Amino acid sequence: MSNEKETGKAFDFKLFKRVFEKTRPYRVLFYSVALIAILLSAFSVLTPILIGDIVDGAITNKNAERLLYLVLAMLGVLIGEVTCQLLFTYFANLLGESVIKDVRIELFKKIIGFKMKYFDTSSIGVLVTRAVADMQRIGEIFSQGFFVIVADLLKMLVVAVIMLVMNWKLALIVFAILPVILYATRLFQQAMKSAFIEVRAQVANLNSFVQERIAGMKIVQLFNRERIEKEKFRRINEKHQNAWLRTVWYNSIFFAVAELLAAVSVGLIVWFGGLQNVAGVAPDEYGDIFTFILFSGMLFRPLRQIADKFNTLQMGMVAANRVFKILDTESQIQDGGTIEKPQIKGDLRFDKVHFGYVADEEVLHGISFDVKAGQTIAIVGATGAGKSTIINLLNRFYEINSGQILVDDIDIQQYSLKSLRSHIAVVLQDVFLFADTIANNISLKDESVTVTQIEEAAKQIGVHEFISSLPEGYQYNVKERGTMLSSGQRQLIAFLRAYVSNPSILVLDEATSSVDTYSEQLIQRATEKITEGRTSIIIAHRLATIKKADKILVMDSGNIVEMGTHKELLKSDGYYRDLYEAQFMAEELV
Repeated sequence: MSNEKETGKAFDFKLFKRVFEKTRPYRVLFYSVALIAILLSAFSVLTPILIGDIVDGAITNKNAERLLYLVLAMLGVLIGEVTCQLLFTYFANLLGESVIKDVRIELFKKIIGFKMKYFDTSSIGVLVTRAVADMQRIGEIFSQGFFVIVADLLKMLVVAVIMLVMNWKLALIVFAILPVILYATRLFQQAMKSAFIEVRAQVANLNSFVQERIAGMKIVQLFNRERIEKEKFRRINEKHQNAWLRTVWYNSIFFAVAELLAAVSVGLIVWFGGLQNVAGVAPDEYGDIFTFILFSGMLFRPLRQIADKFNTLQMGMVAANRVFKILDTESQIQDGGTIEKPQIKGDLRFDKVHFGYVADEEVLHGISFDVKAGQTIAIVGATGAGKSTIINLLNRFYEINSGQILVDDIDIQQYSLKSLRSHIAVVLQDVFLFADTIANNISLKDESVTVTQIEEAAKQIGVHEFISSLPEGYQYNVKERGTMLSSGQRQLIAFLRAYVSNPSILVLDEATSSVDTYSEQLIQRATEKITEGRTSIIIAHRLATIKKADKILVMDSGNIVEMGTHKELLKSDGYYRDLYEAQFMAEELV
């Protein structure tokens, strides 16, 4: 994702329009900021005019009363300008934060609806960058970009008109410098466009690298990868630094050139204005020189600021382009089903199901089997045989290539996703827990599930004693990914989470692997309890855990090669018997 192509345009008006469509719910706020920007421009140009009047009308004529009047007028203008600046800053930032709040919610809603395939090929660090850092850049379009640019352009226009009216000769001297600085500004904007694209790409790469290494820190340290990862980080960080230094270099050149041209403009005003007064061409108009010096600053300074704010605007647009690419991504499971059932029996049937994660590379080759409501079916096979794929397809994390999956004789595509998944609970081998309390990890903050219900369920499956032994019981915070608990304890929490949801179909995916003997005994008791009266699918590596299953499916390379009960499969000289004997012998040797 970090290498995605960007538009080569210095400014993309189509993208700009799309960003501003997000302000529609805040039209009153938008127009208020625009009005304040106009008032701010008006107040700012009054001060140089008053100073010129003070020089010519009060100081030169020694008129103390007029001097007091003009100074008070300047005080009023200052108060008005400060008030407008305060309101402008607050409301512009309020508009920006309101827009990114809406866009962030829209983005998160989009992300949580993506197919699992999207996450298989996407960097989590990059997605985090889009949802956090890039959002702030979009907000800056309004708080530091667009409105500031509009206010400055308006100010420049008013200043230019007043200068022409006051003294067109001095005005033309100032205007002679404008084409040069405008050309320099244009070159600067084009250079910064490409520089900012590189900056955002390197920020995303840096975030992705750091996120992955922190998440996998145990592996880094176990395999003594600290020095190697440090060197990788140094190179990535250096690229990030160089990308930013490129923007600093362009800024350094541009602002130096802009300051030089502004200084030349002031020098020409003083020289030509002074000559006019010395020659008597413009008698008693010394105030014009002071006014034009201030006006030239108001004309050139906004140009420098506009270039800087245009950078902010461009960075926001680059960020918006990246965010909109995610919003425009079509990777959702089609939720066109209309059937919503409060209860289902739990009959399950796979009918000639073909599926592949990659085109032209099938993982399942037309498998068929059925499970009656209340039955327990076990699926065994070597790694990569397609066992977990069956579970992914049942939950519609992926779409099948052909065939049918039916629940209660209804194609699962006819159910709404919410209804389908509400009847299925899955306990995975790698249990994910959020940085929250045990109670919230079990209920997933479902307000209809009370702590009393959780405790009662825990007692029924035999894990209440374990949870109560923790420092704060059900309110114990397990921290990120449940690191405060052992793998066996996390499995027990996952079992309780599944049991509380009261599913009609229960899936246990390698749920007893990699746990200690004590935890396995608890899990076995929990398994017997939660599988009572509901359709259960157990994917197991340890065959001793599935002897009581009503049916066992043996898979190999995406095909069901054997099917039957434990005793039936042992009687035949096939794959399951070989697998069982090999495992039994291995355990005996241990």
